[in-house]
Amino acid sequence: MYNFQSIISKGTNNALIQFERFGMLAHNLSNVDTNGYKQQSFEQILKEDGYLTGAVRNDYKQGSIRVTENPYDLAIDGPGYIPVTSPSGEVQYTRDGAFRTNKDGYLITSDGWLVGDGIKIPANCLKFQIKKNGDVIYYNYHDDKPKTIGHVPLIRFENPDGLERTDMDRLKATDDAGEAFLVKDHECFKQACLERANVSVYSSANELLRLNASMLASMQILKVADQMYNKAINIRES
Repeated sequence: MYNFQSIISKGTNNALIQFERFGMLAHNLSNVDTNGYKQQSFEQILKEDGYLTGAVRNDYKQGSIRVTENPYDLAIDGPGYIPVTSPSGEVQYTRDGAFRTNKDGYLITSDGWLVGDGIKIPANCLKFQIKKNGDVIYYNYHDDKPKTIGHVPLIRFENPDGLERTDMDRLKATDDAGEAFLVKDHECFKQACLERANVSVYSSANELLRLNASMLASMQILKVADQMYNKAINIRES
């Protein structure tokens, strides 16, 4: 049997769940220009007691790959992540391959994290290449044989849903993510390319508008229930 208290309680809970879903959609849209971003979804579940709950899901669908012609850019065509190391030694993982070099010539992320174990691009080299398997080579002269200077690792996890998102859309390993393993003999890297976010602007915006309308209706119902509850209290007291 429902009473005013339970109606307001469940309505408030359900509105909060909708707010969480709304925030998730807004977060996806705000990252539409973030390289390698994987959109998230918030699945609403109606429990037997009438209360809503939800679960966050990640969409690992491949984002489109665009050619940038910048040799420092690197896209991953397939599952996996590139390990990067902070100045303090912390290791996290990324799909954003918009790299550059620091003053010492090492390949780094846009905010200064070291790529892999440290790959130094010689300042006087004619050109360098990142092969599809992650090997990094360079040439000194046109007729010179290439020299290997490092390797960009590709890491995968048993349960990528267990990874924790951090700043700059990097990911942090957790116990829930399971064991990390190095992928060998792959051809997933594409130099001078970047992976775009897999967010669909039109479908996300449309869902955001529909959810906004639903939230407004829910808030109106709560307002009416609250007014009826206050009237009932006044009747009892008079």
